Amino acid sequence: MKKIKDLKAWIEGYEDVEKACEELQIAFDFVKEELVTEEEVDALYADAITKIEALELRNMLRREEDKMDVVLKINAGAGGTEAQDWASMLMRMYLRWAERNGYKTSIANLLDGEEAGIKSVTINIEGDYAYGYLKSENGVHRLVRVSPYNAQGKRMTSFASVFVTPLVDDTIEVKVEPALLSWDTFRSGGAGGQNVNKVESGVRLRYQYTDPYTGEKEEILIENTETRDQPKNKENAMRQLRSILYDKELRHRMEEQAKVEASKMKIEWGSQIRSYVFDDRRVKDHRTNHQTADVGGVMDGDIDAFIKAFLMEFAGEEK
Repeated sequence: MKKIKDLKAWIEGYEDVEKACEELQIAFDFVKEELVTEEEVDALYADAITKIEALELRNMLRREEDKMDVVLKINAGAGGTEAQDWASMLMRMYLRWAERNGYKTSIANLLDGEEAGIKSVTINIEGDYAYGYLKSENGVHRLVRVSPYNAQGKRMTSFASVFVTPLVDDTIEVKVEPALLSWDTFRSGGAGGQNVNKVESGVRLRYQYTDPYTGEKEEILIENTETRDQPKNKENAMRQLRSILYDKELRHRMEEQAKVEASKMKIEWGSQIRSYVFDDRRVKDHRTNHQTADVGGVMDGDIDAFIKAFLMEFAGEEK
């Protein structure tokens, strides 16, 4: 059902683009006959461009985890109340972004600051491609402003870190390829009994496993002699095989998460991914050099331009 839903979204996206382009072409023909105004053509052109860019942006999200829900954690940096207030402002920014885009949010953990703001917060954000879009936010965010918490009215710099990880489902689908399976039977050993050394109730399972991520091949060998019932032993061996394959996939996902964790930088000067300078009315992303003067809009959740700039520049480099 997930695959059908994903394919349906691509088809509908293409059809929307096709329809918008057709409407623009018709309007362009009609404007010559003065049946449509130039302003209406401009509006249709802008609509077509928006839909094309949205589909193009989604095309950047091809990794398996991009489709997943996301866990977003914000930690205030050193700096006491000012940094904690900055962390709470970022929390509001992401909650507003999620609301704008129709995502479901829930606060998994919240630690309030001593005077104002928050020390840390963990937010679960659920919806299509939530991780794919928000992975661009992973890093240190820097605020420069005249602090309301400073009696001298000095310009202060504060830091907060944002950690973004995919929210993996509890269930990992384990696929066993029958063609890669082979069975042997053997006589069970052990203490006494009529069946010992007479009935081949023991089973030996061999599975030719290829790691889907590294391409490395290995033979998984499982022997089972739990019971004197061969079918039961086969069932037990298959259960063990599924457990081994489950564990391999789980380990891979934990390694991927460890890579994300390892990419966390110290919350300090020089390590920031984005700067928010309130006095100069400027927000700048240091990775893409995209910037805007609409500080209020950004803090109200309008960060799509930053996400797009990151994905268009860096998504193609991911492996």
